Amino acid sequence: MPESTWSVAEPQRLTFDAPVTALSVRIVNGAVNVVGTEEATARLEVSGIEGPPLIVTQRDGTLTVTYEDLPWKGFLSWLDRKTPRRHAVVSLAVPSGAAVEVGVVGAGAVVSGIRGRTELRGVTGDTTLVGLAGVVRAETVSGNLEAQAVTGDLRFQSVSGDLTVVEGAGTSVRAESVSGHMVLDVDASPKPTDIRLTTVSGEIAIRLPHPADAKVEANTASGAVSNAFEDLRVGGQWGAKKITGTLGAGTGKLKATTVSGSIALLRRPPAEDDQYDAEPTGKVL
Repeated sequence: MPESTWSVAEPQRLTFDAPVTALSVRIVNGAVNVVGTEEATARLEVSGIEGPPLIVTQRDGTLTVTYEDLPWKGFLSWLDRKTPRRHAVVSLAVPSGAAVEVGVVGAGAVVSGIRGRTELRGVTGDTTLVGLAGVVRAETVSGNLEAQAVTGDLRFQSVSGDLTVVEGAGTSVRAESVSGHMVLDVDASPKPTDIRLTTVSGEIAIRLPHPADAKVEANTASGAVSNAFEDLRVGGQWGAKKITGTLGAGTGKLKATTVSGSIALLRRPPAEDDQYDAEPTGKVL
C-alpha cells in the first residue's frame, strides 16, 4: 500500500478510508485524546496548532501524527533541545483493537477504549488511561499517570511521576520510581494478582479487595507502615519495618519496597458493606 502524507499547519479534520491497525502520535505542549471505536477506519481532528506543522502519514495500516524532528527513538531526551515554541491539540478516533503509541512533551494525554497494546512515553504532562484491555507500558520523567478500569498488564517507570490505579483489575502491575508516589485501588479478579512496586522516597498505598488472595511482602527502611489486615504481621527493627504474611490461599503476589516513604495496606469492603468500612483498622507505626 503506498504511503499517504498530509501536512497540517492549521485546525483541520481528516478521515482515513484505509484500515488502521496501529497509531503513533507525538506532540509537544497541548493535549492528545485517543479513543477506541468499533470502526475499521480512523479520524483525526487538530483543533489548535502553533509552530511547525504536524506531519500525518498512513502506510501499511500504521497512522503516524508527529513533527519531522520528533522521532520515537530517544524521545525522552527531546526536552533538552532548543526549538521554537510549539503547541497542538489533537483528537483521534481509531479502531479499538489497534496498537497505540503516544509520546508527549509538556502535553496532557487521555487514552480510552483501546484493546490493543498501549505504549506511552512522556517527559512532562499528565496522562489518563481509561478502560484499556491490552498490555500497557508507560515511561515518564516527571509526568503523572492515572489508570482507571485497566484490565491488561501494566508496567510503569518514572523518575518523579506519580502512579494512581483506580478500579484496577489487571493481573499484573509493576512500577518503579525514584520519588513518585504510588496509589493502587485493586478490584477482585478471577486471576491471581501480581503487584510489584519499588520507589526510593515515594509513598505507597494499596487497597486490596476483601477477602484478598496474595502473599504479601512490604518493606520500608525508614518510613511508617499501616496495615488493615489481621492475617499480616508488622515487624522489623531499628528504622526498618516490614509487613509480611499470606491473605487467603496466597496464590497472588504483592511486593512493595520503599526506602524512606511510608507504606499503607488498606482493605476494600465487601460490596454489601458500608463504604466507610474500608478505613484501615491497623495502627500506624
